[in-house]
Amino acid sequence: MRTAMSRIFFSMFLIPAFLIAQETVAPTVDERVGPVRGENKGDYNIVQSWEFGYRFASIGGNQDKYRSDVNYRDGIRLLGSNLTINSNEGHGRWFDEIVLSTQGLGNDPYESATFRVQKNRFYRYDLLWRRNDYFNPGLTVASGLHLQTTTHRWQDHDLTLFPQSHFRVRAGYSRVALDGPALTTEQEFDARGDVFPIFRDVRQQYNEYRVGADGDWKGFRFTVLRRWEYYKEDMPDHLQATSGLTSFQRAQPYRGDTPGWMGNLYGERKWIAINARFTYAGGRGRFVQNETAIGTDRFGAAANRQIIVTGNGDRPVTSGDFNITLFPGRRWSIINQTSASNTRMVGNSLYSQFDNRTLSFSSIAFQFLGIRLVTNATDVRYRFSKKFDVFGGFRYSNREIRSTEDSGEPGFALDGVSAQQTNHTKAGVAGVNLIPLKNVRAHLEAEIGRNDNPFTPIALRNYHAIRGKVQYRTKSMSAGVSYQENYNNNSIRITAYSSRARTYSADASWNAKSWVSVDTSYSKLHLDTIGGIDFFAGSPRIVEVTGQQSIYISNIHAANLGLRFAVKKYADLYVGYSITKDTGDGRGIATALTGVAGILAGAQTFPLTFQSPLARLSVRINEKLRWNVGYQYYGYKEDFGLFSSNQNYRANTGFTSLLWAF
Repeated sequence: MRTAMSRIFFSMFLIPAFLIAQETVAPTVDERVGPVRGENKGDYNIVQSWEFGYRFASIGGNQDKYRSDVNYRDGIRLLGSNLTINSNEGHGRWFDEIVLSTQGLGNDPYESATFRVQKNRFYRYDLLWRRNDYFNPGLTVASGLHLQTTTHRWQDHDLTLFPQSHFRVRAGYSRVALDGPALTTEQEFDARGDVFPIFRDVRQQYNEYRVGADGDWKGFRFTVLRRWEYYKEDMPDHLQATSGLTSFQRAQPYRGDTPGWMGNLYGERKWIAINARFTYAGGRGRFVQNETAIGTDRFGAAANRQIIVTGNGDRPVTSGDFNITLFPGRRWSIINQTSASNTRMVGNSLYSQFDNRTLSFSSIAFQFLGIRLVTNATDVRYRFSKKFDVFGGFRYSNREIRSTEDSGEPGFALDGVSAQQTNHTKAGVAGVNLIPLKNVRAHLEAEIGRNDNPFTPIALRNYHAIRGKVQYRTKSMSAGVSYQENYNNNSIRITAYSSRARTYSADASWNAKSWVSVDTSYSKLHLDTIGGIDFFAGSPRIVEVTGQQSIYISNIHAANLGLRFAVKKYADLYVGYSITKDTGDGRGIATALTGVAGILAGAQTFPLTFQSPLARLSVRINEKLRWNVGYQYYGYKEDFGLFSSNQNYRANTGFTSLLWAF
């Protein structure tokens, strides 16, 4: 049933993905303020604009789902800003260019800022900063017991010395932090015990330092980079005084560091081009988990359990690619790519459980996991004319996985259990590029592959893929259609599995006049999967249930329409509409079934609708000032939810702002 559930969650999170792809009503874009060339101040030219405004939002229905999808709220914002300063002659005293842009500063849920300063031939510095406020109310199946309210922050700093020379030195620093309160769950005190909500304080931090160099020499370009990564995690869990669980405390600090190297070499001649890349990362990790639970078990007997998990491990990862392209003739090109990677996890990890009531002890140890992958791909392309070429290729991969479970006794690693498995994938690909008519381009390709020993039920085994696209383009208009399908049939010792995915899409844009333009797109994504599942269920006696199937069916339709109007250069109007609808398997209501069949039926399809119309008006007040106003509606509706729990919401949002250039 896990496969079906994962498909449901995929469909639920696909709606926010379409939302991100859609244009939001603010900040205002493409409306210029002030002279295009800016203003000269001394030896520099300055172009800048700042949009200050107020957002408003009125939300009805499931506000938690709205916060997880959109999350725009009331308040004053610096909706967006842009600043560029350039030296007129390209020889400023301290710098030749400064670029600053921001979006959503002032408590928007999604904030960002970029900054660049450089002086020609001497240095260039780039900064990227982002912040996202993430709210997850807990999926329906968790009844809100996996809620998260976290803040995610990123920052990247890069310094390049001698950026226009043949030899460049680079240094950088990156930092990622995640923190905030959350809920999790814990099952106590046995496999059939009760599940309790646990409070969690999320604290994760990642830091990376890097230094390297780039160079050009006689047609070759090379890059060498040395980096050091440090990761730490401190997420204490605790719960006090609830029915059945008197006390629960868990500390689980983790510390890791990964020093690494990366190198790249590229060279090109008249008849040959090569590209080689090598990376090495020597990951090391150290962790401790100390857990104490006190309460009563499902029979009412006193329980007192302590769990300690300790370990350290190395995870060295080595990978390399070598690409060579040959041009034996004017019409021919031959490309060969060979890649190899080796990942090893080596260490001593020990799980120990103490039952303080019965004074019993048990432990499980882990020692080694290794994954080795080698792939090779060769493609040949022949160009019959400027309007017609064909290509074909062969892909091969060999994957090996080895694991060793330690005995848990120091000095007796040979008593552990070792396992090894290998598989091979072979695939062929062929295609054609064609210009059948003026301004029309077409592309078609197909791939078929076979895997002799897939490791998991959903891995590719007997599969094929078809991709095609036709594009029409003129000076004022472009339009295109595309189709893609992916089929996979798999059968391993545990179960059988098959999946079919088809995507149809079309898009068009038209600059009808200097004052009006149209953009539109449509896509349909079909997915159906089916696989066998076994699980344990039943009351009062739990038994193994066999012969059931995990089924998921999705048919997602997505459409976007945008219209832009310019009224004699004094006002600009944008009107848009976006809708995403999953029709599922055609059911409009939940299937009324009982028992296991009823539980599975509720997880086989997830029909819903998300729509968002918007309108934005920008009025030019004078050469340096514009007034903007906009409105956007968000509507989310589930035809039927999992376990009869719908998360429908509707939200009226908008803004008003002044866009100022000075």
